[in-house]
Amino acid sequence: MTTMQGGRGVGLAGLVVMMALGMSGCDYWPPALQAQIEQLKSDAQAAAAEKSKADAHAATLMTEKAALVNKVEELSRLLKTRADQVASLEQSLAAEREKVAKMSAKPAAAKKKAAPAKKR
Repeated sequence: MTTMQGGRGVGLAGLVVMMALGMSGCDYWPPALQAQIEQLKSDAQAAAAEKSKADAHAATLMTEKAALVNKVEELSRLLKTRADQVASLEQSLAAEREKVAKMSAKPAAAKKKAAPAKKR
């Protein structure tokens, strides 16, 4: 086990040395690489600006969607209320028609009975 721990210690020390050398690396950047880095930075900024614009647009659309959903729900409730009113009015109309039919039938029946009596 000691050889395994020793191997891990050497590997860890080597890793630390490599990281230290990598961090202290060269400060020289070729002009072409600098231009490429600047281009990538400007592209990233443009993409971030476009993303924030798209997010704002999406938020506006979500607000409008919520308003439209509320309007649809309100109109659905109103439609149900109106449908109930129409059904109630249709029932009232049917009842009134029955009353009128009964009233019309009674005088006609009375006239029929009275008419033959007068002819004799």
